Amino acid sequence: MLVFTRKRDEAVVIGDGVEVRVLRIGRDSIRLGVTAPTTVPVHRLEIYEQIRAENQEAAKTLRSDRLSQLRKTTIKQATQAPMEPHPPASATAEPGGPVASQRDR
Repeated sequence: MLVFTRKRDEAVVIGDGVEVRVLRIGRDSIRLGVTAPTTVPVHRLEIYEQIRAENQEAAKTLRSDRLSQLRKTTIKQATQAPMEPHPPASATAEPGGPVASQRDR
């Protein structure tokens, strides 16, 4: 961990567009201001951890629901649609394409 000592109104720059500035110093806390591009999410740690936990739970539920749905669909398709035989080789030739003569075989 990189540790900085900053006074009121002093800042730290992270990367090309994130600035963290000390706005106020109190007895038990400090107030920080963060300037960042809108593409960079900025959260307090406890909020970030909550978002992350909820996303992981949603992903588990989604995976479980999606797998269940996929199994049902696969079973349904397998029982409804009989397997069709492959068409004969001559039926798969492209129109106007070369045709093998008896001599070519």
